[in-house]
Amino acid sequence: IWGVPGDRFSRPRGEEAMTPINGESLYGGAVHRRVTLVDLAAAKKRGEKWAMLTAYESMTADIFDEAGIPVLLVGDSAGNNFLGEENTIPVTVDELIPLARAVVRGSKRALVVADLPFGSYEASAELALATSIRFFKESGVMAVKLEGAHTETVKKLVGSGIPVMGHLGLTPQSMHQLGGYRVQGRTDGDAIVEAALALEAAGAFAIVLELVPAELAARITAALS
Repeated sequence: IWGVPGDRFSRPRGEEAMTPINGESLYGGAVHRRVTLVDLAAAKKRGEKWAMLTAYESMTADIFDEAGIPVLLVGDSAGNNFLGEENTIPVTVDELIPLARAVVRGSKRALVVADLPFGSYEASAELALATSIRFFKESGVMAVKLEGAHTETVKKLVGSGIPVMGHLGLTPQSMHQLGGYRVQGRTDGDAIVEAALALEAAGAFAIVLELVPAELAARITAALS
């Protein structure tokens, strides 16, 4: 139940704004503010599972938001799912920012995360910061996601007030190096575990594990706090 009409989007202040949604659950329920990192950490502590879905425009974002999805990702997968590209690599910052802005505007509750496109962060932590600042200022997202164990970059972003979501396993921006969309971690599971722990230590608030064996995903989930 969302509550009375007109009351859903009111903004609480002070202590109420820091209380986990419903005090119990992230998914669904009466909500008067956006999901925060405090809510996600509390859910992890409770052992609560929650969904993150991808959106590229405001209509889908609104539908997911009404359904109670707590985190929305504006992925560079827009390249091959929305912009007609063969993969994610051609996607640019200038293409993704308007999509991210639409998702933020189309949602009222979800924490919105934007992918950093290929080439917009790898060269240096300073480049990643500049790109992230553009996403924050021009689209209004609340966090960014980057692929790989770029721990120094994560530290730089987090230290600058930008929440970071990591991404390990199959990293589509590296598809040519990986030999295509192939399952990762069958023989190098320990390395992925170490990378996940390093990302956590650097300050990442969450990590996407893409196309890895279920046993490895469970192992990493148990190892992270």
